[in-house]
Amino acid sequence: MANTIKAGEQERSGLPRHIAIILDGNGRWAKKRGLPRTAGHAVGAETFRKIATYCKNIGVEYLTVYAFSTENWKRPPEEVKTIMKLLKNYLQEAIDTMEKDKIKMKVLGDVDELSDELKEMVAHTNEISQRYEGFQANICLNYGGRAEIVKAAERYAADLAAGKVQPGLDEAGFASYLYSAGIPDPDLLIRPGGEKRLSNFLLWQCAYSEFYYTDVLWPDFSTAELDKAIAEFQSRDRRYGKVKNP
Repeated sequence: MANTIKAGEQERSGLPRHIAIILDGNGRWAKKRGLPRTAGHAVGAETFRKIATYCKNIGVEYLTVYAFSTENWKRPPEEVKTIMKLLKNYLQEAIDTMEKDKIKMKVLGDVDELSDELKEMVAHTNEISQRYEGFQANICLNYGGRAEIVKAAERYAADLAAGKVQPGLDEAGFASYLYSAGIPDPDLLIRPGGEKRLSNFLLWQCAYSEFYYTDVLWPDFSTAELDKAIAEFQSRDRRYGKVKNP
């Protein structure tokens, strides 16, 4: 078992600055216990709170989670309704505590498809976040990696047509049109649940992320499991296409 990482040891331990997680396995967790899939999402929401708090305490700067994809609307209506209710509860809780705890939270994705109530809550959390520095939790909601890239291209084309920018675009310029503008790319991507694919998550941003897969279902994902993922990350040799000691 990996040793628990203590707060303040990030420089010494090589802690990833930004961790991204695909929240996978809620439905299977519930099915194994003879419970409705909605029960798995409720427990998964509590797991997110626990992992987010732990990341903040050990010195991770950014945590980005894949909460609801553009494809998830195809799930049973009752399940979608439950997920939206959990998101509403979490956003309300965040609004109530963000000012006190001085934390930042940002929603990444196409919020136009959400209810007016959720859109207002998203706008409020984003507004509060602009007042503070420090740990930031990002929730990908109605998010799809390909859709994000297409929308970024559309925004650039609109600015170009309006004469707001000059022709010619490099990678940094394009990244400024993404939902994640201003946020560093993930160093470590974790996928619980046993699947080994990106599932349309942060396709642009994960170009050089280290991937970590585990069979542990998200509701069972603990701080000890996160320590294992970080320990594995620390053992990797990140060369970004270069040759070490040529």
